[in-house]
Amino acid sequence: MSSDSLKKRKTKVIRSEGGTPETKRVRGDVDQAKFPPALHHVGLRKLISVRSQDVRVYNEEVELEGRDPEQDYALYKNTCEAVANLMAEIQDLKAGGTKEGSVEVEERRRRGAVHFIALKKLNRLAHMRLKKARDQTHEAKQKVDVLHLQLQNLLYEVLHLQKEIGKCLEFRSQHEEIELVSVDEFFQEAPSEISRPHITKEDPHQLTLARLDWELEQRKRLAEQYKSSLCSKEKILKGIELKKEYLSSLQPGLQAIMQASLPVQEYLSMPFERVQKQAEVARHLPPPLYVLLVQASAYGQACDKNLSVSISGDVDEAKALSRPPEDSQDDESDSDAEEEQQNTKRRRATVGVQLDDKRREMLKRHPLSLCVELKCKEGSMLHLFFYYLMNLNILSVKVKVSASDLSGAISAGELLNPESLLNCLYASDHGQETPNPANRYQFDKVGIVTFADYVAELGHPYVWVQNLGGLHFSSDRPQVEGPHSSLSASHMESSMKLLRGRLQARLALHKQFSSLEHNIVPVSSECQHLFPAKVVSRLAHWTMMSHDDFMELSFVQHVVKAGLVQETDLFFMAVVERGTARLQAAVVLNPRYPEVTPLFSLSLLWKGERSGRTDDNLRAMESEVNVFRSELQGPRPGLQLLTNQIQRLCVCLDVYLETESQVCDGSEGPREFPREKMCLRTARGPNRLKPFKYNHPQGFFSHR
Repeated sequence: MSSDSLKKRKTKVIRSEGGTPETKRVRGDVDQAKFPPALHHVGLRKLISVRSQDVRVYNEEVELEGRDPEQDYALYKNTCEAVANLMAEIQDLKAGGTKEGSVEVEERRRRGAVHFIALKKLNRLAHMRLKKARDQTHEAKQKVDVLHLQLQNLLYEVLHLQKEIGKCLEFRSQHEEIELVSVDEFFQEAPSEISRPHITKEDPHQLTLARLDWELEQRKRLAEQYKSSLCSKEKILKGIELKKEYLSSLQPGLQAIMQASLPVQEYLSMPFERVQKQAEVARHLPPPLYVLLVQASAYGQACDKNLSVSISGDVDEAKALSRPPEDSQDDESDSDAEEEQQNTKRRRATVGVQLDDKRREMLKRHPLSLCVELKCKEGSMLHLFFYYLMNLNILSVKVKVSASDLSGAISAGELLNPESLLNCLYASDHGQETPNPANRYQFDKVGIVTFADYVAELGHPYVWVQNLGGLHFSSDRPQVEGPHSSLSASHMESSMKLLRGRLQARLALHKQFSSLEHNIVPVSSECQHLFPAKVVSRLAHWTMMSHDDFMELSFVQHVVKAGLVQETDLFFMAVVERGTARLQAAVVLNPRYPEVTPLFSLSLLWKGERSGRTDDNLRAMESEVNVFRSELQGPRPGLQLLTNQIQRLCVCLDVYLETESQVCDGSEGPREFPREKMCLRTARGPNRLKPFKYNHPQGFFSHR
């Protein structure tokens, strides 16, 4: 289509639509018959017509109230179908060769424009209808919100009223807290003008008022009695103050008398003041140490006057431990704690330091300890210091020996060693490990491998020490909470006797070792009859040796294999000589000497080396020394046993050398060792055993 034709068509349209508004309205009414039926429902937004000088205003909102949405929807569908049909007809006309500006195409275009106008009106109506629905919804919501707010206010009022009702119901008058006398007692004791039975028995309210009146009367009477009692109390207090002043004036004089009586108390062995002070301190002892104190004091008073018990340590620290922890602290302690906590946060402790602190806390001892002193003969004394490990719940002991005339024997250095003096007081009680099985799990938490590493610092936890404190950790019967006084009492006497016997035995060995180091075998007068008058063999050397050196000796291996040697034993080497013969004796001294006999192992260096494994006579000599304890023990408690064994060894060496057969000329003994001992037979049996048994008083040797 050319531009000229378009211009012509537009000018045509303008001419056809010219005229006044009245003309256009009339023309619209005329042309309305030519439009489809659907176009009758579509009007302009505002149509103003003047008829007979009346003005009518068209309003779509008013029209919207009278329209049906379903009909509008159907109209919308029909209009869309009509538009689609017109578009299809225009397309068919154009496809059939009709020109662009033809009458058929223009007519259909006008009809389509009218349909589009109808669609726009329907769209406006739909938006208006939507806005109206939203406004209605908003108004309904506002009404609902107002109603909901009113409901909340009503509910709050209901809750407030319920609380007020509850307060009223729960209200308790003060008279309900007063314990009134019973009704029967009230009618019996109260006068008739107060009780008024003819009224109160029928009216509970009047009954309560009457009982309150009677209670008031009674309280007034009791208040008067209270005032009189206060007056009498003040008089009594004044009398007490006067008596206190009199007693306080007596105290300096009594103290002077007590100080003057101290020598008398010491002389009569009645230390009342010391016992009283000790009893005050004993209240702060832990239960095991307290049981030990009571039982040891009782045993000392009843059976052993040479036993004394005393308490040592920091009493103030013990009081702080027994004092219950305070709930509140002052401001200064709080500030100190906060400052310490801040310093702790600044310097974070390493794992090793934390473990060391935990170990020290676990191995902490109670600040109070007991000292038990056992006095022996010749002025010697055994000091026993008992400690209580609070977190481990065990007792430990340290020992100290004080004696006046101790010689400087080198080999006696380990006899009075505090670390080993009390070893094996009872069999197999070495005191290196804790007897409490629970401690093993405590040690695992802080990394303690063995308690033996701390024995030198804390003391030895012997089993007998736990028994003296009333502690029992045996698995065959359950552990009862707390120490047992009966257990301590049953072990006290035997333990004290063993301790005194141990000290006496070690002191006796100390003196004997001093003589042995000077090559002198001390034999007491009570034991002279056990040996002949003349003994030629002599002790040439006596020295102490270590456990490792003892284990390296070849002639003691049979003793080691038999399990007769322990690391807690003491080991010595004795050398007996006669001429060219040299007899070595390895001695194992058990800590329980003289209860356990010392064990001798022999090796003879003479014409070669011989031992008890290769020579039957040397084995017989070992039997003479080791087996026949009853002959060598001497007077009880057998403190001369070791020296008697050494003297018997010298006698047996004389018999061995004098009765040894001569290979060369057939005489009875070698020329180096002339016959000085009288023997009934020089040898007997296939083993050719020699006569080592000495017969007193005949003075000859015989076989066993």
